[in-house]
Amino acid sequence: MITQDSIEALKARLDIVDVVGSYIELKRAGSSFKAPCPFHDEKSPSFTVNPSRQKYHCFGCGAGGDSINFVMEYEKLSYPEAIEKLAASTNFTLHYTDNAHQKKRSNLLETLNEWYQKLLEQNRVAQDYLHERGIYASSIERFGIGYAPVSGDTLRFLEQRRLPTSEAIEQGAIGKGDDGRLFARFIERITFPIHSTSGAIVGFGGRTITGHQAKYVNSSQSAIFNKSRLLYAYHLAREAIYRRREIIVTEGYLDVVMLHQAGFTHSVATLGTALTAEHLPLLRKGEPKIFLAYDGDKAGRAAAFKASKLLSMSGFDGGVVLFEGGLDPADMIKNNQIEALNALLHRPIPFIEFVISETINNYDLQDPKGKESGLHETIGFLKTLSPLLQEEYRPLVAAKLGISPSLIRLGNTQNTQHQPLQLSHHDIWELSFIKTLIERPHITDTLLDFIDGSLLQYHASEFEAALQGRFNDPRLSALMMDDRIRVFEGDEGIKLELITFLNAHYNRELKKLTTQNTVSFDQKSYLIRQIREKIARLKKGELVPLT
Repeated sequence: MITQDSIEALKARLDIVDVVGSYIELKRAGSSFKAPCPFHDEKSPSFTVNPSRQKYHCFGCGAGGDSINFVMEYEKLSYPEAIEKLAASTNFTLHYTDNAHQKKRSNLLETLNEWYQKLLEQNRVAQDYLHERGIYASSIERFGIGYAPVSGDTLRFLEQRRLPTSEAIEQGAIGKGDDGRLFARFIERITFPIHSTSGAIVGFGGRTITGHQAKYVNSSQSAIFNKSRLLYAYHLAREAIYRRREIIVTEGYLDVVMLHQAGFTHSVATLGTALTAEHLPLLRKGEPKIFLAYDGDKAGRAAAFKASKLLSMSGFDGGVVLFEGGLDPADMIKNNQIEALNALLHRPIPFIEFVISETINNYDLQDPKGKESGLHETIGFLKTLSPLLQEEYRPLVAAKLGISPSLIRLGNTQNTQHQPLQLSHHDIWELSFIKTLIERPHITDTLLDFIDGSLLQYHASEFEAALQGRFNDPRLSALMMDDRIRVFEGDEGIKLELITFLNAHYNRELKKLTTQNTVSFDQKSYLIRQIREKIARLKKGELVPLT
């Protein structure tokens, strides 16, 4: 058994706002925080987190307790399992009454990182790379940057230090092949330790310097490492984020290191993945403005577009800064363009304006059908916003499309108790899909490999609300009570429905692409081939991943 002293010491280290806030979005309400209760459906938030008492309580269903109770209830864990999970995420060593079952943490990742740092000091090629990128020795030390050698060296190091193989596999330091042979996950790479919000190392990112096929890799998912909930360097940026009430989100580790080096210490990065709904609770902390600092190439613009839709639909304030001409924040800082960078970061394109512009730019406005399609897609996005914002942005949409504002008919997007919604075939399918996700949450992670909110034309905001667990949202409540909206039956039924939807979606994308005049012939030909390949695979009954 875990000793009571050990449990009390762990509790003293935990902050309930951080623990609960890593699972659900909390909003300040005086000296406490509130949110819709994650344990029952409700129309108004009655779930309260009190930081001074380190307790949570729901006045609706009566759920309550401390950080350990919350993790037990949310993740359906036993009391010891919840304690061990929290201890692992905060780098805390537990003690047990029975020495035979003592589970003393080996500090494996911390030990491995110290070794990586020493190896960097001995590797001239890795040092030269960092020096050429403009990174100071002080930044290398502050961020704990290191170097991972060939696989055999890492395996021998773990064996010499008598670090448990099972724990190394569990924490993503090594892997096991189909033939049972062990291998290091980071080979000949510059390493960037990734920390939890409390500062414990939970994984690594690695950048190749010897031409490996993947430029960057991350630790594999584990009990303590979920790349969709973590932000690189958040533990170093948190104080500045809370003080400035701003956060800069970039796409790369080196961008963050260089931004901190130049004084932009409120900078973080996603871990080689797009910004997702799971990042929102962390981004919400301190209620900062969000500035997306992304590359201005096609991939960067696409990532900024998806993130901007997600953030605007979720009520975040901020905007997008795109870096053109192949430059990124790290390059600008290296070239002593800090004043120019500062000016760029202070002139972001607001999220909603960016989404509208990017949406319309995807269509050939010289073609009346293209203009009409652009109008329909933009209206679909506007309907995800509040009535006030819809009206405010109506003139911008009209100006960009070159049409009269009177043609932008948004209709009444507010649900009423007395008048049922008029639903089209497309509405019915999208709402049925959302209802299926709500009633069968265990399939959500699998399906998100093939579809996200950006693919829905009419109900993207309800989709995001369902993913975030905001089941008290009036739109979701109305959806669940509407008998016209069915739940898709069985795994095979869901697959067939999704294939039909994706086939229609990619055919629309193909038609849209043929009318575009903003991309080169070669690039258009390449994209057309990609989409046709997806359509061909769908026709064979195969689901096609988003990327």
